[in-house]
Amino acid sequence: MCGFAAIFAYGAGAPPVDEARLRRIHDAMAARGPDGEGVWLAGDGRLGMAHRRLSIIDLTDGGAQPMAARDAPCRIVFNGEIYNYRALREELIGAGQRFDTESDTEVLLHLYTRHGPEMVRKLRGMFAFAIWDGVRHGVFMARDPYGIKPLYFADDGRTVACASQVKALLAGGGIDTSPEPAGHAGFFMLGYVPEPHTLYRGIEALPSGGSLWIDTSGRGSPRRWFDLTATLREAGEAPFDADALRAALEDSVAHHLVADVPVGAFLSSGLDSATIVSLAAERRGADLRTVTLAFDEFRGTSHDEAPLAAEIAALCGTRHETRPIGREAFEAEAEAVFAAMDQPSIDGVNTYFVSKVTAEAGLKVALSGLGGDELFGGYGSFAEVPRVVNALGVFRFLPGLGRLVRAVSTPLVSRIASPKWAGMIEYGSRWGDAYLLRRGLYMPWELDGLLGRDMAREGLERLALRDRLQETVSGLKTARQRLVALESCWYMRNQLLRDSDWAGMAHSLEIRVPLVDETLLRALAPMLAGPRPPGKRDMALTPGRTLPDSVLDRPKTGFSVPVREWLGGAEGGAAGRGYRPWARLVHDRFGGGSGVAGRGR
Repeated sequence: MCGFAAIFAYGAGAPPVDEARLRRIHDAMAARGPDGEGVWLAGDGRLGMAHRRLSIIDLTDGGAQPMAARDAPCRIVFNGEIYNYRALREELIGAGQRFDTESDTEVLLHLYTRHGPEMVRKLRGMFAFAIWDGVRHGVFMARDPYGIKPLYFADDGRTVACASQVKALLAGGGIDTSPEPAGHAGFFMLGYVPEPHTLYRGIEALPSGGSLWIDTSGRGSPRRWFDLTATLREAGEAPFDADALRAALEDSVAHHLVADVPVGAFLSSGLDSATIVSLAAERRGADLRTVTLAFDEFRGTSHDEAPLAAEIAALCGTRHETRPIGREAFEAEAEAVFAAMDQPSIDGVNTYFVSKVTAEAGLKVALSGLGGDELFGGYGSFAEVPRVVNALGVFRFLPGLGRLVRAVSTPLVSRIASPKWAGMIEYGSRWGDAYLLRRGLYMPWELDGLLGRDMAREGLERLALRDRLQETVSGLKTARQRLVALESCWYMRNQLLRDSDWAGMAHSLEIRVPLVDETLLRALAPMLAGPRPPGKRDMALTPGRTLPDSVLDRPKTGFSVPVREWLGGAEGGAAGRGYRPWARLVHDRFGGGSGVAGRGR
């Protein structure tokens, strides 16, 4: 896990790479890599690369970056981990390739020199990288299937700069920072900025599961080499198989334990982390360390994770620590939280603090149960969205009626309940729209008061959220498939995974997510399409040690933080009105989008 930057002056009239700009970008990512750093500039001044290293695999200086290929004019900067790198290394050695290091970075380089851009299909891991190809005189960039690792770029038509953080690119300067309406509209509707947008016109994200080629003829369009919806759609159908489920989960956990440093785990009282810890402990035993975050405000309530987490740790035989935290700690860290948050998000505070105490416990790598709810149907949306669509589906044939009802009822409904109720007939008949009703923070018709009419209109047009949500379920036949796709491609990808990156990296902690894995998805996809798809309890029954009934039967509470109390009583609750004050506060802290925040309050 690291941070990297690259600047490529690809245009014929582009000035040479500004080393000072590259170093500003590089310095802004210091927390991402405290174990080493490197900066390299090409002799012709057309390319510069920089890297911050958090040493996890091959701790020697041989793993330092930017790394050059042994036998080809190629060089790489890379962020992430390749969990199957040992198997790939052996495959390459068998084909005659020689290696100078034990690092997964060198494996990436040699895979590229042999297979070109198609090398991404061989990788199992979380990754973002940029490779300079001195033969073709261009730069190849790619991200992992789910987008666990970030990659942003800014292109002025002559020079492209890329980095692991939006704020790092901003620190480098030379960026068009005028507001991107789609980014602002997306944040207020969803509580996060959906890719490929950011808050700025001049910066965009390389899409998850995407790649990009840039050479002296210009920048091409991003190419998506992995599509989660297509993977589900093409999987076929299979009955539930408990043995196959266990084998797939065991395999993923085993791969995510690959490291040359100790690997720990976040442990709450929920089924996801309990399952991951139990399966990991079967391989690591007492060597596995677990950490639980406990909040003073939750002590003795159903939100208190500590007692059940300690029970799980004792059952699994891990070396366990419970770290308490209260309002004073939040207040002391509040500025640091906002400084670390790379893009605005209404979540992530929990991950920031559990990452902080885990790093303080001496760990550099922690497993997380993130992804279990998306894969195994743990959210209320898996029941609520199908119920709404089944009840209101007939209204998709009467779109004008829904718009009329919403326009007439919005002023009254907004005074006494969530504005979402006014849009039930208009939005309740399609899967994507119903999902927006369930997950939405503000609804599209509310954006005028937040952004102004012109910016709201442009943002909605550029974002095309309703169409994109509907495309996410295109061709999927079952309710489970559709909700897996929606929750994975939107909430998990753009919020949970992104929050895990910035919150973990703020403390130089690598967060690994065994339940967010392409190989695991492909193994389970036929069951997800079947008549009895696996649920959270099925997942939790896979470890050899049976989890206690107190864990198996515990109602879902979520991994929450008492932000409402810490902010002095701001409304709390699920996605919707409860997070609106927090969303406005977060948006304001990001500069209010060049003056757009706060309108219509």
